[in-house]
Amino acid sequence: MNLIRNYQNWRRVRETINELNRLSNRELADLGINRAEIDRVARQGR
Repeated sequence: MNLIRNYQNWRRVRETINELNRLSNRELADLGINRAEIDRVARQGR
């Protein structure tokens, strides 16, 4: 079960990273983040 849960968490993080990377710098700034923070922000959302 841990393997499945870990995979699901990984997929969610990857989807979040991909979605944030599709945003423009202006849209990211509106959210209060910059490109360098995308990985950290995505991983905190767990």
